[in-house]
Amino acid sequence: MLVQDGRVDSGLLIPEGLGWVRDVPAGREWLAALPERLAACAARWSLRLGPPFPYAFASLALPAELPDGTPAVLKLQYPDPDSVHEATALEHWAGAGAARLLGHDPQRRALLVERCVPGTPLHALPADAALDVAVGLLPRLWRPAGPPFTPLADEAAGWMERLPVNWERAGRPYERRLLDAALGLLTDLAGSQGEQVLVNQDLHAGNVLRATREPWLLIDPKPLTGEREFGVVPLVRGPELGHSPAAVRHRLDRLTAELGLDRERVRGWTIGQTLAWSIGEGKVFPHQVEVVRWLLAAG
Repeated sequence: MLVQDGRVDSGLLIPEGLGWVRDVPAGREWLAALPERLAACAARWSLRLGPPFPYAFASLALPAELPDGTPAVLKLQYPDPDSVHEATALEHWAGAGAARLLGHDPQRRALLVERCVPGTPLHALPADAALDVAVGLLPRLWRPAGPPFTPLADEAAGWMERLPVNWERAGRPYERRLLDAALGLLTDLAGSQGEQVLVNQDLHAGNVLRATREPWLLIDPKPLTGEREFGVVPLVRGPELGHSPAAVRHRLDRLTAELGLDRERVRGWTIGQTLAWSIGEGKVFPHQVEVVRWLLAAG
């Protein structure tokens, strides 16, 4: 597929990871509108676009070239609430440790962002070298912030409300003790947080890319305001740097020690959010449930 001078050719290919949107009415509606939105964005920013990037789960992202030859990425978001303030977060960071926002069309949920070149993901490094990068990057991103970002306490309240419902609807796919533990931890943590900063609930090792303006840049934030202890959760639980009890514990220990975080609060937030994210659109993600089991056993 190619878009040039506002024209979209036939054969728009949807990456395999986005296939789930065909199973829900809102997803099918979003897919049907994509060609028009692509054409409108190409015309608005005078873009030349290439085929979509193959790694996609919650948005359609395409390499773009501005009229002056500047490489960029056009991103058309699936309209989920987690990414509604992505553009605002990128503006807040203003390129410091994160990709720069070059353009934003809120009506079409479209973002034009700096392209990271060469774009190698952080998980291409050995695990400890990747953690070295994270330890240097995260404090730069944890800036004081408030509205319009959703408070972590409000997000946690939503997880607590949905957890039992999703568990029942999915056929009770894991032990009740996991559900009870997550609910208890989230209840205790949400109301006893420290300083509120901008945190990213999807900062895993696939969302930090090698770049030229800076060595590594964050992409695809799902921002909240919450305490720093929540900010390392995606790295602790994510399989990108190793999926085993030892690997998860090692990330928990290194990140909390080197960033000066409360280990038990990080562990609790990881259990709570990971279980909340273990069921989506009726699908169960077993690797998420495994992480919860390992962390509860680890103590």
